[in-house]
Amino acid sequence: MTKLAFLGLGVMGYPMAGHLQAAGHDVCVYNRTTAKAESWVKEHGGRMAPTPREAAEGADFVMACVGNDDDLRSVCTGADGAFDGMTKGAIFVDHTTVSAKVTEEMYTAAKAAGLNFVDAPISGGQAGAENGQLSIMCGGDQAAFDAALPVMEIYAKLCRRIGESGAGQMTKMCNQIAIGGLVQALSEALHFAEKSGLDGRAVVEVISQGAAGSWQMANRYETMLDDEFEHGFAVDWMRKDLGICLATANENGASLPVTALVDQYYKDVQKMGGGRWDTSSLFKRLRKLG
Repeated sequence: MTKLAFLGLGVMGYPMAGHLQAAGHDVCVYNRTTAKAESWVKEHGGRMAPTPREAAEGADFVMACVGNDDDLRSVCTGADGAFDGMTKGAIFVDHTTVSAKVTEEMYTAAKAAGLNFVDAPISGGQAGAENGQLSIMCGGDQAAFDAALPVMEIYAKLCRRIGESGAGQMTKMCNQIAIGGLVQALSEALHFAEKSGLDGRAVVEVISQGAAGSWQMANRYETMLDDEFEHGFAVDWMRKDLGICLATANENGASLPVTALVDQYYKDVQKMGGGRWDTSSLFKRLRKLG
């Protein structure tokens, strides 16, 4: 049994922390909204703490899955941050999707405090978190990754170190870039089918078995056709991630014309009141346009 802390009990963190407790570990959770932490303890057992620092005290590993750069800074190095409570040599694993810049800041701060830091953003959505089938892309020191791997594998179907600190976040950017283009293309294909008087389901049944097939097609086409957009990663969060991708591209010289366009399409969805709709709502935008 390993002593663990988990910071952030959103739609991803809540089930991830639950998997750790179910695996027999001693888990202490922290969440900004106390009621969510209380609910988690009632459902899974374990313990809760009022601050990240208290949750991290004595923990061998501290896992985090929060909202953005500022949230990560807060739980790591803010007032009552986890770094102040962690034991020398302990490992902080960040599952948040954040910028490579804040990852560099937290890695450096962790090292200065005698701690280890692994950036480990995740992909697989809420269903992947609930089923323990996440894809985890990691950056950081090899020894820290090797030590944290058995813990992360509890809720992963694949967990791989891509490179040094920041490499995990860079890989997650690649993931979001690819998703944006795929969802827009799928939306256009379904929109074209409807405009042509075709049965969208019949179309997908055929084309999904060929080169056009994708996870997005297999898992989202039915809800898209049914005008249901409450089944995955929210548009607000996707725009946050794409903003990170575009800012980083400005720094490294990458050309992301499709990503920039899709980001603006998601802005249109937000204007439609769809900030909390899932990313497949690009299709709803096309329907609105007629």
